Amino acid sequence: MLCSTPQFKGVDILLTSPWPKYVGNFGNSSGEVDTRKCGSALVSSLATDLKPRYHFAALEKTYYERLPYRNHVVLQENAQHATRFIALANVGNPEKKKYLYAFSIVPMKLMDAAELVKQPPDVTENPYRKSGKEASTGKQIPAPEEEPACQFFFDLNEKQGRKRSSTGRDSKSSPHPKQPRKPPQPPGPCWFCLASPEVEKHLVVNIGTHCYLALAKGGLSDDHVLILPIGHYQSVVELSAEVVEEVEKYKVTLRRFFKSRGKRCVLFERNYKSHHLQLQVIPVPLSSCTTDDIKDAFITQAEQQQIELLEIPEHSDIKQIAQPGAAYFYVELDTGEKLFHRIKRNFPLQFGREVLASEAILNIPDRSDWRQCQVSKEEEEMLARRFRKDFEPFDFTLDD
Repeated sequence: MLCSTPQFKGVDILLTSPWPKYVGNFGNSSGEVDTRKCGSALVSSLATDLKPRYHFAALEKTYYERLPYRNHVVLQENAQHATRFIALANVGNPEKKKYLYAFSIVPMKLMDAAELVKQPPDVTENPYRKSGKEASTGKQIPAPEEEPACQFFFDLNEKQGRKRSSTGRDSKSSPHPKQPRKPPQPPGPCWFCLASPEVEKHLVVNIGTHCYLALAKGGLSDDHVLILPIGHYQSVVELSAEVVEEVEKYKVTLRRFFKSRGKRCVLFERNYKSHHLQLQVIPVPLSSCTTDDIKDAFITQAEQQQIELLEIPEHSDIKQIAQPGAAYFYVELDTGEKLFHRIKRNFPLQFGREVLASEAILNIPDRSDWRQCQVSKEEEEMLARRFRKDFEPFDFTLDD
């Protein structure tokens, strides 16, 4: 085959009727397209071999444009061009979904090699490759008839994989159990490492195995909290797998907690001019606005400040988009939708707070700067005691 020869670089455009399997899931007005079930494994294999710069498909009769993905394994294979997958709706559809896609393209054979392999800023890993090891050996993702229910990038199903039992032992016991890895230590004093003397421990409201919750100092509301790793990690991108799992557990629990109180929560992280991960969790009363209002407010204010916020797939992982050490801002809505901005130059430090404090959301614009919202230590202690008591029925750490 031509694609098996060293001279083969890929194709410019691939047209298929079926979608490829595993290209990604997404929400739309007609429901969710699950490409683990409706996609074609053969098309996935074809796309992997042909490496199209653009891949168009239309069988599912809806519009979807995936973030571009790599066709090589970083640091293991030579750099190659990225692929963009675009699904188009049927012509004249009543929902007026996009069925035309206009673009100009220079054939790859006429392009400079360095320009061809230049990676877009929002590029992700190849969705058809299960791991870098399998990618390097040319193995593809298997196509089982039915997969267990799990997230796209990490499996939170307690029946899957090796999990710690209630006794604290691994489900696959060994005569020499591994000692828990010591969390990374900060290079100097840190206000958020739990073991640090600088931490204002009266604000801590819950402690897990790898993470803890604390009231935000100068919060937008009395129940504005932070999810923080106990060890020293600068951003979500740098978290180890076990820490990520507990962060996700805190997210789910806080959503349940705030929903019981008539609120939805918005999460954001600013990995810029910060040294320790602070995942901000801000509750918004359901009566104040809808999730779409919150999303529109972030996009509108970003446009006004010339900040490019990219919408990324619901079950995608920030680690696929941002490399360790990269500066970024991202916001996660209660629906799982995420908006991402790669920070390249100056970024307004209070952007997330400003949007949520605006008239469109919480209507407390005078609280956009935390330094203007500080209260006495006695009041902070009172608020922390109240949150601990209210949160206790939802506290998953009591089950361990």
